[in-house]
Amino acid sequence: MTIEEAQEKVDHWIKTVGVRYFNELTNMTILMEEVGELARIMARKYGEQSFKESDKGKDLGDEMADVLWVLICLANQTGVDLTKALEKNFEKKNIRDIDRHKNNDKLK
Repeated sequence: MTIEEAQEKVDHWIKTVGVRYFNELTNMTILMEEVGELARIMARKYGEQSFKESDKGKDLGDEMADVLWVLICLANQTGVDLTKALEKNFEKKNIRDIDRHKNNDKLK
């Protein structure tokens, strides 16, 4: 699905199943919670922390999708077209970083 379709599907789900959007501040807080859950799994799977019983069975993709879901909610609530925003972000990075990473000795 495209980003635009994802925004439409989330909006439809929120308005039909979820009743309404949480307010923007609540969703921002939920986003931070979801990022924390993702970080917890990353630290255990790729970092040096060991898994706790409560972490076992957690799906990395599902945690990433939770982050994306809430980010899409915030975009919908604030009128951000994520497709356009991402395209604009690529333009910015292509101008600003055209040689930055190629010239970074740390990446060689």
